[in-house]
Amino acid sequence: MRKVINLNDNWKFIQKDAGLPDAFPADWQTVTLPHTWNAIDGQDGNGSYDRGRYWYAKSFETPRQPLAGGRVFVEILAAGQQATVYVNGKEAVYHEGGYSIFRADITDLCREEGENLLVVACSNEHKESVYPQSADFTFYGGLYRGVNLISVPDAHFDLEYYGGPGIQVTPEPCEDGGAVFDIVTYTKNTDENFTVLYSICDADGNEVGYACRPADDTRVTIYVPDARKWDIDDPCLYTVTALLQRRNEAYDEISANVGVRSFSCDPDKGFIINGVETPLRGVSRHQDQLYKGNALTREDHFRDAELIKELGANTIRLAHYQHSQDFYDACDKLGFIIWAEIPFISVFNKDPEAHQNCISQLKELIIQNYNHPSICFWGISNEILIGGISEKLVENHKELNALAKELDPTRLTTIAHVTMTPVESPMHGITDVESYNHYFGWYGGKMEDNGPWLDNFHKAHPDICLGLSEYGCEGIITYHGPNPACKDYSEEYQALYHEHLAKVLDERPWMWSSHVWNMFDFGCAARDEGGVAGRNNKGLMTIDRKTKKDSYYIYKAYWNKEPMVHLCGKRYAQRSGETTEIRVYSNQPAVTLYLNGEKVAEQTSEKVFVFTVSLADGFNTIMAAAGDIKDTMTLEKVEKEPSIYVLPEVNERAEGVANWFKAVGDLDLKAPMEFPEGMYSIKDTMEELAECPEALEIISKAFKLAMNMTLSPGEGMWDMMKSMSFENMGQMAGSLLPEGFVESINAQLIKIKKK
Repeated sequence: MRKVINLNDNWKFIQKDAGLPDAFPADWQTVTLPHTWNAIDGQDGNGSYDRGRYWYAKSFETPRQPLAGGRVFVEILAAGQQATVYVNGKEAVYHEGGYSIFRADITDLCREEGENLLVVACSNEHKESVYPQSADFTFYGGLYRGVNLISVPDAHFDLEYYGGPGIQVTPEPCEDGGAVFDIVTYTKNTDENFTVLYSICDADGNEVGYACRPADDTRVTIYVPDARKWDIDDPCLYTVTALLQRRNEAYDEISANVGVRSFSCDPDKGFIINGVETPLRGVSRHQDQLYKGNALTREDHFRDAELIKELGANTIRLAHYQHSQDFYDACDKLGFIIWAEIPFISVFNKDPEAHQNCISQLKELIIQNYNHPSICFWGISNEILIGGISEKLVENHKELNALAKELDPTRLTTIAHVTMTPVESPMHGITDVESYNHYFGWYGGKMEDNGPWLDNFHKAHPDICLGLSEYGCEGIITYHGPNPACKDYSEEYQALYHEHLAKVLDERPWMWSSHVWNMFDFGCAARDEGGVAGRNNKGLMTIDRKTKKDSYYIYKAYWNKEPMVHLCGKRYAQRSGETTEIRVYSNQPAVTLYLNGEKVAEQTSEKVFVFTVSLADGFNTIMAAAGDIKDTMTLEKVEKEPSIYVLPEVNERAEGVANWFKAVGDLDLKAPMEFPEGMYSIKDTMEELAECPEALEIISKAFKLAMNMTLSPGEGMWDMMKSMSFENMGQMAGSLLPEGFVESINAQLIKIKKK
């Protein structure tokens, strides 16, 4: 029978390209898997992180099968981003792609007696043919999900087909209340003596279906009467087991947890599960934590899922790559609808090998995760038009979509468009459903632009199922003030932003999905903004999972059915002024506010309750009550609020824009822009402008003023943004930029002659 042997303990690791050792390297560092060498530098804000080719080594004894001819496989659960596996000095397998399972038959490389040496060379170096090429997150290196040995008899269920489980189950509900389970298994090295025995057990362990087939015809349909459906609020799982049998002896066994459900999307009705219209409202998730990087345990993954469930979300977009089987398992059990995607993101590489890598990663994603009932959508790309559009790019998307439908005709395909993707574009209509990443109210425009944009697109394309795949803004819990504004990074502005977006989405149930960017702050070594470098701080929770920001609770008020009340501004603990505003979030119809034990007022409202109070000198106790549900906080009235509450860059940025216009002088900023031949302009890409130091200086300063982000060749977000023009960026920013700002930049650039 199959034996799975965990190999996570007692590895040796060296953080240099030391080459293949010929013996167990006792002088290397001892580590336990999961492990990444970027746990610290991938998040610590030093501006870069170690991207290299480093080595792991482990000794093991060859597992013994009681039958002759047994096989031994090594199973790598993920290795970021490329890996070569050696056994006893010989290469067993090379794999490209940092987020999926891969295996190799190492039987013939193992010694019959004594210890074997397993070595893995892991690399997170940039490689032109491997996605992601460049993106807004850290590409962690290492064996960050663990390693197993799998020992099986010579006859066994297949372990080598794109890292898949060897079984594919498609449950479909019937009109009579039952369900049919279409099951396919894949066997190796069987003959006429072998059969496959299929068993289906319900959530209580009772067998409710059974079948037997010859091992050379391993497709079967089993009917289960009175089938209980898998649903968001009742995620009922059936266990399907396949047993490879030779007469009266079992050789190999595999199983899958599956769910019976039907789902669809409609442009006017949104997402429909089991016949019930159910708008999907939830979050996106990256897989890293503070100073663990992406080397998470099963407990870490389940805890993340539980925190999202507490929020009341019913969907998760798993960005921007294949996540751990542990997290998919958690989603199956807790009842989330999942968007799973490949890392075809931001930068399109025309190299045919890069497209083949997309194909390979999509095959691995679908084949390895086919049985998870939580997954309803396969995502084929994210913000890929950042670098522009081409016929080849459109063609590649059509090919990926066709492949996804061929591998899995039961699920829907989707795409995340960058905000600048035109309403009329050849990128529309490729996938079954579509979504946009919009940051109106942060990177561009006003938060009030979101609703009208969504309505206008829906009117222009009434046949397209539209979602909002990313939206959000930075929220750093140090910054506070009575007048929150875009780009001040305050917890208060983030909360106001999400108050507005939560309402916008609640009023548009026809949108099939929405996903907050992001559930948790996450590592992005290239970022340096808001005074917290090395992170993207748009999370509803901090990267260490210790603090739920106020924005977390507005969604809990909208989405979680359990009675709740939350006082905002608890970290805005020292306040000045004659009066101060107290905001309360609750899913109850009325809230009463108390100050120092005295009732201030009672309000009826929808989710958001706003009170104005006059604090007494010194410390004050605030309590909000909604029926029996209460929340309290302590505030201090002070003469002057702490300077740490305001990010210094906020004032500097406003002054910088004013100084920029002073430098422009008497230029008529409303005049039509000119683009004289042979001169630089805002139509040139960042990469083209970088060829001229003078032009680069202008554009870098402008980018810092406009976006509060540093843009320099070879640093930060350069690789992701270098193909964009400032004209594109101006379109993204929209009304966020002062009138005449883009014109003033162009006026300076057209004075510079191209070489």
